[in-house]
Amino acid sequence: MFYYILRRLASVVVMVFLITATTFALFFASPIDPARYTCGKNCTPTILEGNRKALGYDQPATVQYGKFLAGLVVGREFPDNEQLKKDHPEQIVKCPAPCLGYSPSQHRTINEMVSEAWPISLSIAIGAFTLWMLVGVGGGIVAALNKGRWQDRSIVGSALIGFSLPTFFVGLVLLTFPAIKWGWVPIPKYVNFTDNPAAWAANLILPWITLAFFFAASYVRLTRAYMIETLSEDYIRTANAKGVAKWAVIFKHGLRAVLTPIVTAAGLDLGGLLGGAIITESVFSLHGLGYLAVHSVTTMDLPTIVAMVMIVSTFIVVANMLVDIAYGFIDPRVKLAK
Repeated sequence: MFYYILRRLASVVVMVFLITATTFALFFASPIDPARYTCGKNCTPTILEGNRKALGYDQPATVQYGKFLAGLVVGREFPDNEQLKKDHPEQIVKCPAPCLGYSPSQHRTINEMVSEAWPISLSIAIGAFTLWMLVGVGGGIVAALNKGRWQDRSIVGSALIGFSLPTFFVGLVLLTFPAIKWGWVPIPKYVNFTDNPAAWAANLILPWITLAFFFAASYVRLTRAYMIETLSEDYIRTANAKGVAKWAVIFKHGLRAVLTPIVTAAGLDLGGLLGGAIITESVFSLHGLGYLAVHSVTTMDLPTIVAMVMIVSTFIVVANMLVDIAYGFIDPRVKLAK
């Protein structure tokens, strides 16, 4: 297992390297001049050329990519021009490792923006993930145990409604009525968990429900289908015939066999969600990673776009790795290569 994990970690590093290289290549293949967005309407050719040198855009793509990789390991300093650093030492901006770059439109390092945004996205992702797993998997088990009954039809019907409604619509309904009109919960804003855990949860309950409403519907259907198939297996009938407790048959034998597809879906969904719930964050005006990604696209902040692509892809690649490792613990039939 130890060597398998090491190999998976090595493959993650290689994959992230290929993703960053591809993203960087697309960045330079774009016909858009990133330096053009560093000054306003009165931008003169002289100012434009000065900004291009300050940000290192005048250097070959291979040199810029090498500096980007070096910044991830040892950090960087901006402006990315030695002469400008000597002439204007007071303007030097230090970006510690892992340095994701500098946003000329925001006049800040991308690390600073990400450090402000990631706690919001992490809080939304963890809370929504917990909620949809409890509701989705639990609802799927109940529906499978009551196949064809009113409980099954009610749960599946609710899941179809949840799967059909757009996320932005659910978010707007929750924001308009429970928060604004009725005042049952506060209008969502981010409160640091360490400052006030109760306020943190109260302010994020609506984003959690909005995301969980969609994802739980998928997990209800997934869990129900696999549980019905598993409960019809011979070893389940044998366990029932031997008088094994019903809860043990359901959870120890049935649910364990169902966990493999559930963990696969959960790992990928959580990995993508850690990169930012774009629609949910926009609806509730929460400035997480999703909001940061949308803002960088609308303002043509290309360095931030490159950084956000790398962050999201890294989360997804790592989530895939964790899912692969989890297989060996969940299902003894899965043999890890030595």
